Order: sequence, then C-alpha cells, then structure tokens
Amino acid sequence: MEFKHRSVLLEETIENLNIRPEGVYVDGTLGGGGHSLEIAKRLTTGRLIGIDQDADAIAAATKRLSPYKDKVTVIRSNYCNMKDELMRLGISKADGILLDLGVSSFQLDAPERGFTYREKDAPLDMRMDQRQPLTAEDIVNEYSEMELYRLIRDFGEDRFAKNIAKHIVEARCEKRIKTAGELTDIIRAAIPMKVLKAKGHPAKRTFQAIRIELNRELEVLRDTLDEMIELLNPGGRICIITFHSLEDRIVKNIFRKNENPCTCPSDFPVCVCGNVSKGRVVTRKPILPQETELGENSRSKSAKLRVFERE
Repeated sequence: MEFKHRSVLLEETIENLNIRPEGVYVDGTLGGGGHSLEIAKRLTTGRLIGIDQDADAIAAATKRLSPYKDKVTVIRSNYCNMKDELMRLGISKADGILLDLGVSSFQLDAPERGFTYREKDAPLDMRMDQRQPLTAEDIVNEYSEMELYRLIRDFGEDRFAKNIAKHIVEARCEKRIKTAGELTDIIRAAIPMKVLKAKGHPAKRTFQAIRIELNRELEVLRDTLDEMIELLNPGGRICIITFHSLEDRIVKNIFRKNENPCTCPSDFPVCVCGNVSKGRVVTRKPILPQETELGENSRSKSAKLRVFERE
C-alpha cells in the first residue's frame, strides 16, 4: 500500500516557520514528507533534518524528498531523541522545528497497522515504531482492570471508561482479544444504547487511549518540548499541530511557561526567582483549518497549530 498522508495546515505552518533559505530546519514527525517538501523547496544553502520512527514513513519521505537529497537528512528515530540526533550531525541549533502529531492517513487506512477501529479483522497493533515489542493487543489483554480504566479515562476522556475496562477484562477471561472487531464489539456492549445511537464511533476514544499509552505520545511531548525550544536559534520558531485536547493543553501550557517562567508571588514588586523568558507565544489562540481545507480533508477538523518564537 502506498504511503499517503495529506499534510494538515500546510500553508499556515510554512508561513509561520519564517523559513530562511540558509537556515536549519527539523521536521520531528516526517510522515510522508508533505511539510518537509515545502521546507526543502525554500532552502538554498540551508539544511532539513527529517525524523520519524515509522519505517513506512521513512521510505515514502525519502523517495518524495529525493530531488532535494543534497539538503535533506532523513533519520529513523523518535523526536524525543532530536537533540542527540542533531549532535551526531554536528548541529547544535535549529532555525525552525515542526511537529505534526496526528496519526497519518496511511496508518489509519492500512488495516495491518491496527490503528483503525473500522476494519473488523485488523490486528490490535497500533505501534508507531514496529521495532518495539509491546502492541495494543498486549495492553488490552495484560493490563489490569484499573490500568485500563485509568488510560481510557485519562487518554480517551470517555465517561464510560470504568464499564469498558470491566467488559474488556470479562471478555478476555473467555479468550484473548486479538482484532479491532472483537474489541469494538466489547466496547459497544459497555455503552448504553441511547449513547450508541448518538454521533461518533463508540470505539474512537478507547482506541485513541490505547494508542497514546502504547506510543507514550503525551509523555514524549511533555518531556521534550522544553528541550526543543532550547534548540532554537534566536528568532527561530517551533510549530506544533495537535489533534486532541490533551496534546493541545500540553503545548499551550509549556509555551506559556517558556514565555513567562516567573514563579514569584503576584504581589512581589520585582521578580527575584531569576527565571528568564525564552521567547514569545506567537499564537494567542491556535490557528485552525480554513473552510476549504475542512471540505477537502475531513481529518483536519480537529487540528490546531500553535507557534512559539525564541528570543
């Protein structure tokens, strides 16, 4: 299956990166290379480093970016290793960093990757990096009821998390849960009929929660965002596209903290904590897709772009 992914908020992201032809740019979630292609087109003596942990993405992006291979370095890794990967290349600072945190269209549309709840026979895989041993099937069948409840509640924000976790544990006592269809049927049985008739797929939140847990998505973002801001040259920007409220909240709060890190009580006449601002939040409110993009790509509807500029 060909790796396809429509880059969300493409024009808005490229515009906000303020690309300099001689600059160094890092795409930490390379995917199919859509954003990176537009960056590479704008470079003369500059350099682009593309990072992704998905082997299919690496292959697709390498091919797509081949006309610019003298300016582009593609690395298979997690963006949490960005600083180390740049150091190996002899790069200490970047002029722009991009993260597009969504699951790619390819990952969703390839049943064998196990990200979708719409294919009954799809395996419960969901690994962004297929080199890791743990899969979604392992989480569903081996986490305790309390652990399942916690992750469905916290990462799926599902009000029926307790009942879904209970039904999963009861079902796996009969036999191991192996497919998306089996898990979806279990989730349906745990949700009241009147809610099932409402808009939206009943399994969406649970599948999201398992995927986030498996790939440590929020943990990686939370633990590396400060470091990425530190990697920027003065005037450099970091652009982050999120697709659900949990990610967006982390980005918003960390950007705000880097703009105003003062921890002094509000009634202090002057700052004595010594914390210095790293820059400014460019986007007071997130940038959302235009009506045209929403009409052409339904998967863009929950996308939000936030931008931070280094001092």
